[in-house]
Amino acid sequence: MATEVQSPAPDSAPASARALLPLILPSLAVGVGASLVLLAVSVLAEKLQDVLWTTLPDALGIGGYSSLWMIIMLTATGIAVGLVVWKVYGHAGPDPATTGLVDPPMAPGIVPGLLVATALALAGGVSLGPENPITAANIALAYWLGQKASAKLPGAMWVSLAAAGTIGALFGTPIAAALILSETFTGRPGPGSLWDKLFGPLVAAGAGGLTTVLIAHPSFDIKLPAFDGPGWGDVLAALVVAPVAAALGMVAVYAFPYVHRAFRGLKHPVLMLTAGGLALGLLGALGGHLTLFKGLDEVKVLGADPEGWSAGAFAAMTVIKLAALVVASAAGFRGGRIFPAVFAGVALGLCAHALVPGVQPALGVACGVLGILMAVTRQGWLSLFTAAVLIVDMNVLPLLCVATLPAWLIVAGRPQMQLREDGSPLR
Repeated sequence: MATEVQSPAPDSAPASARALLPLILPSLAVGVGASLVLLAVSVLAEKLQDVLWTTLPDALGIGGYSSLWMIIMLTATGIAVGLVVWKVYGHAGPDPATTGLVDPPMAPGIVPGLLVATALALAGGVSLGPENPITAANIALAYWLGQKASAKLPGAMWVSLAAAGTIGALFGTPIAAALILSETFTGRPGPGSLWDKLFGPLVAAGAGGLTTVLIAHPSFDIKLPAFDGPGWGDVLAALVVAPVAAALGMVAVYAFPYVHRAFRGLKHPVLMLTAGGLALGLLGALGGHLTLFKGLDEVKVLGADPEGWSAGAFAAMTVIKLAALVVASAAGFRGGRIFPAVFAGVALGLCAHALVPGVQPALGVACGVLGILMAVTRQGWLSLFTAAVLIVDMNVLPLLCVATLPAWLIVAGRPQMQLREDGSPLR
């Protein structure tokens, strides 16, 4: 019997070049703008961080990373962010525990307070990254300005351009944006293949990534010893470390709503964030200064000397960083969860190497990051990409693809590190 070939559905028909060309200029503008917003907030936070953690303690004759100073500085950061949330950012802004990486646009009037609160948290040592609030700010600005500039492009397109531009800027490459948008696609409706619909966002991501690379020269390579493999032992290591990392990440995920409920019981944002800052300061004093901040610079310190700490020290840093991530997110600090989760994954991977020297540092780190990111973000492509880009060795990629499967089975269908408006876990 002859097989009837089905014609493509109308919505999958390829878009014409004439339909795609008008997207180039707005995509370039949004991508460059998204990168500049990220860079401006990052530079401001870095300057303030230098004042708070070097200039000020030196002037007072106090060790910048002494336990006392960490507790004082994180508590003061909580007070400062709390005042911004209360008086500037206001209750009009969403609870950060309920937000993801790519959300619908918020009101543009919320953006200035959001960026100030983000810069203060980054500078003050809070264990969160810039990705969520910067993406939210860029989406709000692009949607607001885009709707005023052109009524031809739908609102969803401005959202996808801003999200892609910001993600491209964060990672210095459009690849991450393409992978994330393929999971949470909010692009142009209507006819065309996925690549047609990703055309504008990829232009924005490329522009954002290139702008960041040309200005800031970011690098995710943590300079681990070269990967020597793969071998059969590496397959076993990958199949063990990634699921263990995913399970540990899920412990943090399950704890998240309970910690959030405890902080919400304090009612007032200044009280919640002050208590959160104090808790973060105590955790920093317990885990050391490497467990502070977003973690991107700190993982390079770990990678530069993977033999410099014991398995117990690496394990402690893993647990404390995850605890700090949960506290910071639940207390109301504005920030993202990707980069702190990366630090926890790196520390766990190096702990595996310290426990079993046969586990190569590069493989242990890649699988640790893969598993914890899967649990925390619930985005497989992002987790796989981030784990691979830290190692910069394509020989690790087949092992990561295999390790993805048991890790995903552990996190699939379970609660996410994001809550609904009523405080219940999102699945």
